[in-house]
Amino acid sequence: MAAPSGMAGRWLVVGIVPVVLLCLAVRAEEGSSTADFDVRPGGMVHSFSRSLGDYTCTFTYSAQGGTNEQWQMNVGISEDNLLFSCSVWRPQGKSYLFFTQFKAEVKGAKIEYAMPYSTAAVGGQSDVPLKQEEFEITETTVSHKEGKFRSELSKLVVVAKTPRDEL
Repeated sequence: MAAPSGMAGRWLVVGIVPVVLLCLAVRAEEGSSTADFDVRPGGMVHSFSRSLGDYTCTFTYSAQGGTNEQWQMNVGISEDNLLFSCSVWRPQGKSYLFFTQFKAEVKGAKIEYAMPYSTAAVGGQSDVPLKQEEFEITETTVSHKEGKFRSELSKLVVVAKTPRDEL
């Protein structure tokens, strides 16, 4: 599964993402959790996970250069329990670390939409998405594409559909 492409796809994403985020924000007090964590350089692989109910999001990465950066992860469940979201970002907007790899994995749900960004919106700036060839999306993961990823990551958004019982 890939993020929508082309202008029609971008307009679809522009329309869907705010609605999804609004739905998740409505239930913020009871259906979401935000945690701070340090992204550490040094070339070693590190992971950070958050769970909410039956769903888990795990962010795995390796980075070089600089010093630790403070990042945040937010997980949320929509009011109707149909969507699970996971967002990982650097609140200051742009990361100065050189990422050698990244992966976000969702357990308990299947990815409906995912987008990594080289720069996160801050101070009136807009998010800058990675180019489509830099990452790949499966049912449960979004990750860098070996040899194509340009090592810039500042934000990652995943929206996954939760399983529902049919009557």
